[in-house]
Amino acid sequence: MNYDRRKDVDSLIEHFWKRGYLTVSRKYGTYLPEPDKIGIYDVDVIARYKDSYAIGIVLNDEDFFDITKTQNRLVYLSTRQTKFNGKKVALFVGVSLKNFTKAKKIVDNLPNEVKRNIRLVQIVDRQNIHASVRKREHNIFFS
Repeated sequence: MNYDRRKDVDSLIEHFWKRGYLTVSRKYGTYLPEPDKIGIYDVDVIARYKDSYAIGIVLNDEDFFDITKTQNRLVYLSTRQTKFNGKKVALFVGVSLKNFTKAKKIVDNLPNEVKRNIRLVQIVDRQNIHASVRKREHNIFFS
């Protein structure tokens, strides 16, 4: 499966929009600025809903080779707070369908106070879905 980071970030942003968030900054965008690093970690999206903020990252196949590095990244980003009012910042983690169970296991091994702030989002490649639906429709046998 060919991972195109821009499409993954776009589908994560669609998920933010469905939840009512407005995009403040994003990677691979035309009009919005790229988000700054948070600590030593790159983030893909920063969004806002009223006075609460959210961070969005996309995990790809390479992120699952070093589990401890990924756990440290998730712990650090999910424990962030806003500068002025000290509210917790939600962390949305976009994961492909084939890596979703791995990501779920990683999140389940984290402490409860960290786990509460992480939301896993399945990123689905729409081109592959449409191709498989068409293939299934073509292979239907009528008796």
